[in-house]
Formats: sequence, structure tokens, C-alpha cells
Amino acid sequence: MTPEDRSFLTGLFDAAVAAADPAEALRPHLPERPAGRTVVIGAGKGAAQLTAAFEDLWDDPVEGVVVTRYGYAVPCRHVRVLEAAHPVPDAAGLAASDALLRAVSGLTEDDLVVALICGGGSALLPAPPDGLTLEDEQALNAALLRSGAPIGVMNAIRKHASRIKGGRLAAAAWPARVVSLVVSDVPGDDPAEVASGPTVPSAIGLDEVRALIANHAIDLPDRILRHLNSEAARAPDPGDAVFGRSSTRVIASARLSLEAAAARAEKAGITPVILSDAIEGEAREVGRVLAALTREVRMRNRPFVPPVVLLSGGETTVTIRNTGGRGGRNSELLLSFANAVDGLDGIAALAADTDGIDGSEDNAGAFADGRSAGRMRAAGVDPVAALAAHDAWGAFDAVDDLFDPGPTGTNVNDFRAILVRPQA
Repeated sequence: MTPEDRSFLTGLFDAAVAAADPAEALRPHLPERPAGRTVVIGAGKGAAQLTAAFEDLWDDPVEGVVVTRYGYAVPCRHVRVLEAAHPVPDAAGLAASDALLRAVSGLTEDDLVVALICGGGSALLPAPPDGLTLEDEQALNAALLRSGAPIGVMNAIRKHASRIKGGRLAAAAWPARVVSLVVSDVPGDDPAEVASGPTVPSAIGLDEVRALIANHAIDLPDRILRHLNSEAARAPDPGDAVFGRSSTRVIASARLSLEAAAARAEKAGITPVILSDAIEGEAREVGRVLAALTREVRMRNRPFVPPVVLLSGGETTVTIRNTGGRGGRNSELLLSFANAVDGLDGIAALAADTDGIDGSEDNAGAFADGRSAGRMRAAGVDPVAALAAHDAWGAFDAVDDLFDPGPTGTNVNDFRAILVRPQA
């Protein structure tokens, strides 16, 4: 890949992240000031950055507590920032859930709760219901991550096995006014699905959740299944009176970020095409589909004429078939893509998570082109075997093609850009 192509793709990623900048995203959505207290609560990988931006924009007294992933905290003047584990919940997350519930207890009609919610909050807010333990919630999370089910299905299940998700945190704040400001990382931008909706009740009921478990053949622990088969698992109904003073606004999303990247491409003289902001499915299968489209564009000038950059977002999944590999859904998708375009010139691709972390390592994703697979083989790595072993990180690390911007302070799902040049 040429330095120019790598710089171009990085610039598109930067534009996508900038479109979800916390301060700019929050500014037009600040709620009316209350007569009483302003309490900030929040959860997600970008919750601390959102909180710091809110404090800068808010000119009244503020208090509260938010939780983010280990290593993602930034200083806040008034709101306490806690850290916990992601993607597998830990005891620190359990304590954080209790802290958020305490922060909204005993409020009045004069008080305002501002909920700053973004991706990653599901794992950061473990709160097992009566009869279940943190270990049960960890086992549930591990089973869901292994299942390969879409993120919406996983979150629907999580919110029925929790004391805080599925709108329960907003219900605990009653009768205070609750304004949820959500940075969406889910396909379709349903705020009830982001972080499993701690302050936003879901229309997906318990009966539908049971059907989803069966339809996706998700192997859940027995204790979780017994809970989900009981009426105690039923999440609050969106029509419940406790949500009568709640409102929700999606302030940043994959759609807005892809549009910002498209604008950057146009300025560079490259035609952008946004394929979708809600692509789901098995990462390696999506990689092959994107590769087939790329080959058609490169070799036959259809359905788009090069030069063109194909942009997409959404959240793919990885069904773990074996253990021992290193990587995440973006690097796995791109390794599959690299294998499928092996030997094809005139293309360059980037797949990365907009929060700056892809899976188990510190990289956000990786770069690839039609020579990536060949370079891996020359470096002693079989790219096909690496894909089978879920070791995309190792394959891209061997050829120095990992993309590592560090934590970005936001999270609007995955970002993919495939640049296709015309044939010589």
C-alpha cells in the first residue's frame, strides 16, 4: 500500500471520529436547566470524554458518576469517573452499577438526570438480579460473545438478566426528569440497544427474547436460562408511568460519521459510496462479500466506476470456533478480505473500530491491499491458517499493517473504507 493511500484512509477515519467529537455532539442537545440538582450518570468506552465535555458546556452545578473501560478515564472536575473491565464484566463494574443506582436514588421532580450512554456500557454495568451472581453474568457474557449472535440480540438478552439495564436505571431515578444523550454504536441507532439501554426501555419483550435464544441456538448457562424462563426477568414496559418524564436523543452515530468521511473523500477528488451504516453478520463472511464487490468494481467498473471509496459501518460478529488467536472483528473481516483479493492491484482498505480498540489487543483494526496475503506468506505467516485460528492480529502484525490510533473518546461502531483505483 502506498503512503498516499494509507494517509487517505487514515484521514477518512479521522473525519468519521471527529464527527462524533463529544463537545460538538453534545452542544446542540443540552437540556433545560432544572430548578434542583443536575446529576450526571453514564457508561461506555467514551463516557468519561462525554462527561468532561458536558462539564465544560454546563454552567450550573453538576454531580454524579460514570463508568468507562480501564485505561479510558479522563479527568473530570465534578463527576466521579470509575473504571471497569470490558468485554468481560468484573467486580469493579458491579461496584460501578451500584454507584450509579445510588446516584439517582432519592431525587425529586425538580432534579435533572443527564445520562451519557455509549457503546461498551453493557459489560461495564454488571448488575445480576436476585438469585444470580457476578459469575453468572460473566458466564452469560462469555456465552453471548461465543455465540456469534448480532449485537441487538445479545443486548436484548442482557437487559432481561439485570437490575440496571432495560430502562431500570431511569426507573430508579423517578420522579426526576431523565434526559439520555446517546452515542449509538448499534446498527439502526435504536437507543434502547446501546449499552443494553440502562435508561431507555426496550420494546423487545421477554417472550421475544426467549424466541431469539431459540432461533439463534444460543447455548446459555442453566442458571441464566432458569431466570429468563421466570417472570422475574421481565424488563420494564416502555409505557410504564416511571418513564413519563424521560426523553432520549441520539447525538452521534455511524450514519453521521460515514457522511463526514464521504465529505472528506469528495474534497480529495475521490467519489464516495456509502454502502450501509448497519452491516451485520459473520466478520469473515462480510469480508468475502466486500471483496467480491471490490473485485467487480476494479475489474469491470461496475456497479461503481473507479476511482471510488466504498464506505460502510455496522457491527459484525465473530463466532469463536477455537481459542488461542488474537484479534477482533475488524481485523478478522479484513484478513478474510485480504485473502479474497490476493493478487489484485489498485485497492487499499482500512477496517477499524471507532473507539480505537478492536477485540483483545490495543489496535483499532488494520490496513490491507491485494498484496497483503503475499507479504504475510513472505513473513512466514499463512493468512488462510491465521484466519481459521482467529489470529488476524498476528497476521497483520507480521507485516506491520496494524492500525493503532489509541482510544478515540467516542464509539460509533465499526468503520470500513475500501479505495479502488482505475485500471492502468
